[in-house]
Amino acid sequence: MAGPYAPAAREPARREPSFAATNGATVALLALLLLHLVPAPLHVASIACHTQAFALRTVAADFDPGARTELDDRWAALGLGKLRVVPASRARIVAVRNRALAPQAYRLTVADGRAVIESGDGSGAFYGAMTLAQLPRRDGNRWTVPCVRIEDRPALRWRILSDDVSRGPLPTMRYFEERIRTIAAFKMNGYSPYMEHVFVSPTDPLPAPLDGITPQQLAKLARYAARFHVALIPQQQTLAHMHQTLRLEQYAPLSPQPHGFLIDPNAPGATAYLARVIGQELQAVPHPPFFHIASDEAAVSPQTFVDHVSAMNRLIAPSGARIMLWDDAIQHDPQILPSLPRNAVIVAWHYGNEASFRPYIDRIAAGGLQQMVDPGDSNWNEIFPNVDAALRVERRFVDDGKDAGVLGLFESVWNDDGETLYEATWYPVLYAAASAWQTGDVRPQTFAADFPAAFFGVDDPGYSRDVAELARDLTMLEAAPYDQTDALFWTDPFDAAAQSRMARVDLQAVRRSAESVERHLYAADPPLHRNAAFVMFLAARRYDFLARKFQIGTEVQSMYADAVAHLGDDRAKVLRDLFWCRYWMWELRDGYEELAPLYARAWRYESRPDHLASNLERYHLAASQAIERADAFYRATYDGYVRNKTLPPLHDVLSAGRAQP
Repeated sequence: MAGPYAPAAREPARREPSFAATNGATVALLALLLLHLVPAPLHVASIACHTQAFALRTVAADFDPGARTELDDRWAALGLGKLRVVPASRARIVAVRNRALAPQAYRLTVADGRAVIESGDGSGAFYGAMTLAQLPRRDGNRWTVPCVRIEDRPALRWRILSDDVSRGPLPTMRYFEERIRTIAAFKMNGYSPYMEHVFVSPTDPLPAPLDGITPQQLAKLARYAARFHVALIPQQQTLAHMHQTLRLEQYAPLSPQPHGFLIDPNAPGATAYLARVIGQELQAVPHPPFFHIASDEAAVSPQTFVDHVSAMNRLIAPSGARIMLWDDAIQHDPQILPSLPRNAVIVAWHYGNEASFRPYIDRIAAGGLQQMVDPGDSNWNEIFPNVDAALRVERRFVDDGKDAGVLGLFESVWNDDGETLYEATWYPVLYAAASAWQTGDVRPQTFAADFPAAFFGVDDPGYSRDVAELARDLTMLEAAPYDQTDALFWTDPFDAAAQSRMARVDLQAVRRSAESVERHLYAADPPLHRNAAFVMFLAARRYDFLARKFQIGTEVQSMYADAVAHLGDDRAKVLRDLFWCRYWMWELRDGYEELAPLYARAWRYESRPDHLASNLERYHLAASQAIERADAFYRATYDGYVRNKTLPPLHDVLSAGRAQP
């Protein structure tokens, strides 16, 4: 199969995690290779006892509370129960300080019914616990834990998730917290909500949605994230992408065009507005390590850009945060680099399939500034992320970044058209997280083997096969340049240009692939992340319907042409053809109406309700169009053929329906 599941095109240049067996324990070594840990630790050695019955049920009172929550959540879901607090001398899970270990590094020893986590700091102890969380394995009717010694440390200091909460989906507080816990469990240590207008500024509340992020909620999230060793990094757009603010008359003068897209930094009141909003966000999150001002895709002069970044840095510097910004203006004009603040961190975002990302990295490094790499998860405008593209870019970009010694990963999830579901993004997000943690190259085949146990808590490779099938479906459906599955899903199946493009697609193969995923996930009930499995099922069902929709377009055209050809000689054939044309419209109606509540269920699990209505309206409008077209076929049958022995052109019948949403 093509894509990241095919054999690797190159051997990794750096060291893979190592596995060693003591006492000649070959069987134990083979078991270690099946630990399915994400990220994979740097060094793993078996200990003579090989495996042992699970007995790790107690901790001391001073055990890291975030780590305990993570262990409780995972192990309780697996049926292992929650941890009990006991005197330190009786604790089965013990954390001890070892100042010889580097920051974030840990040594985990599991033997004789105890787990000892050594670390030089609290983060290292937390990460040791996260590895421990994934170690238990079911052996028949009992749970076991391998006897191991693991030594581990991150390749990149920062492993940050950038989360677009401004293009429609806006997480509930419960889901914000779940997302933070999940990235922490896989050793990411930064969470950056990307905000354009969604922060409810006490002085400037009108741009925000009515269920926007309040200062109190932002502060609560920062405190919650810190509990799990995750830094909340505010990300406030300060140049382009600000239409939702600039649409208001109060702020329209801040744009160089009426109700525009870009804030003009030189407009009277522009810096004052940004100072108010940024100041309030920094009151909610007083001393973040970074504050991201975005400033991407901004059509301003180089000097205006430099002046803007410097002004934002003056606003942010008193908090102690380092300013972050996207790199596109720098890549366009590297001469601005010497004029940027020396403490700035540049985030290089490049999402294309390039042979090497070193030219971008080296250009920034030559300017003397630190940087992070952002390969993105390729979810934008897609029913399910373009996993093949995402892993290809993540693998190469993060490897190039590790070779160059960048500061970290800044993985982005974007929701450009407002329809995408966060729960669909976990596979590429966690691959990027593993790539940033692991010293060696992360082979997609290895990650695919490890993902089901690490994420869903099941030894069922079918879940990774499902991801591969969804990736295959997307590749097949997007046979023409610029096609994306969200747009294809809403495209009229009778649109001539779309039909021409879709003629290149093996729609039967798409449907067989999607239905294999639906069958596997139809009653899926993994102990962990059940809703992510449901969103995979929903993606497969939408792909299945998308392909069927274009089949219907071709079949109806053929049937209607057959009816026209037999107008004067075969009444039964004409009526049969026209009946089936109408029936296919009912099938479309039912398909949209079946999918709408499934989509709503997935949305409500993670996002606030404000934007849901506009997304559901597209389902209902498409169903209404199918109903009206069914009625138009009825009129063509009886007003046209039965009464007058004629039929209007198919275009006229289809045009009787409402315009496609």
